[in-house]
Amino acid sequence: MQLSNKVGLVTGGASGLGKAICLVFAAKGADIIVTDVDLVNAEQVAAAIRAMGRQSLAVKMDVSRRQDIEDAVAKALGSFPRIDIWVNNAGISSRAMVDEMSEEQWDKVLAINLKGTFLGTQAAAKIMIPQGSGRIINMSSRAGKGGSFGNASYASSKAGIIGLTKSAARELGKFNITVNALQPGFIETPLTTNLSNAIKTPEQIVLPRAGKPEDVAYAAAFLASDEASWITGIGLEVTGGTGMFAG
Repeated sequence: MQLSNKVGLVTGGASGLGKAICLVFAAKGADIIVTDVDLVNAEQVAAAIRAMGRQSLAVKMDVSRRQDIEDAVAKALGSFPRIDIWVNNAGISSRAMVDEMSEEQWDKVLAINLKGTFLGTQAAAKIMIPQGSGRIINMSSRAGKGGSFGNASYASSKAGIIGLTKSAARELGKFNITVNALQPGFIETPLTTNLSNAIKTPEQIVLPRAGKPEDVAYAAAFLASDEASWITGIGLEVTGGTGMFAG
């Protein structure tokens, strides 16, 4: 399962799941465009990739802004001849109960998580259709299937990503472009460090640990590989067994 001679672009690549995906992809032979609003840390990830012997470019990008994406694509294609893999990973969370959540909280989460994934998918499609091939991987969540207590905006955005993924897969399949989503369960990242220990290790996890970013990154690498060329429109759960439980 190698990604040799592939070029990947990862949104939210400066930390957490995005950083792990960048490093795993590079370890498997891909050159990587690291995009994030945090350019300083994106540069550090790109430097680590170059130290592995792969090419890498860090680009500042706010996924909720179309112009940012277009500018990032222009920079990427100025350094690389193509983009074979696009990972829509950037996301945020803003916890509040439904009756207390502000409109601003809702709008910001949906703008980055769902609108950002739509804009990224659209940008990737415009690159990959002329190429006649490509892999688009969207970061959903187990919360998009079972909901999330005190985090309705996040769960709603992640549920929307599944609908977007399946729709895009239907439309882009004729161009040899696969579109799939990952649905992680609890993964230990900076986004989850403030959760209580009870939430960190829910009883429903069958395996004896919480997930690590690399667990999701290896699943992404599979969906990006030639071995997954006949897989499209799925939501792959990476949950340590949580997916066996209803809800």
